[in-house]
Amino acid sequence: MTPPLCRRVPDSYGGSMDRSILLNGTVSIPLGHRVEVSESSTADSAAGVRIHTIVDLDTGVEHRWDEHRPADAVIWTGRVLQCSIRFSGNAGETLLLIDPFTPGALGAKAALRGADAAADAAKAEADRWGGADRPPPEPEERFW
Repeated sequence: MTPPLCRRVPDSYGGSMDRSILLNGTVSIPLGHRVEVSESSTADSAAGVRIHTIVDLDTGVEHRWDEHRPADAVIWTGRVLQCSIRFSGNAGETLLLIDPFTPGALGAKAALRGADAAADAAKAEADRWGGADRPPPEPEERFW
C-alpha cells in the first residue's frame, strides 16, 4: 500500500502553519488529541511528503502504512484540529488538519517551572539575608 500524502496548508486555521493530511481510508482521531506523525519527502517535492505512521498519543492507537519507517523519516507531534471522513462508494478518505507543536511551545512549560523555582530560591535568599527569619528585637524598656 502506498503511504498517503501530506499537504501543508498555511494560515488555514488559527493563523499558524497547520498541516493538512489526506489519507486513503478512514482514520478517526478525536479533535484535540495529540498525534505523532512520521513522514518523509518524496522524489517529486511538488507532490508533498509521504506519511508512514500516525500515532494517537492520547489513546495509543497506531495507524501504519509502511512495514518499516525509512531512515530519513521526520517525526513531529501536533494536535488534531479537524478530522473529516468522506465516503464515496466502498472507499473512504480522511482529511486531518493538525496544528504542529513548535519547540518553543514544548519548552515553555519547563521554562516556567524553572522561573518559578528561581523566584522561590531568590525569595528564600532575600529572607535569609534580610533577617526575615529572625524575630524582631524586643524594644528596650523606657526609663523616664
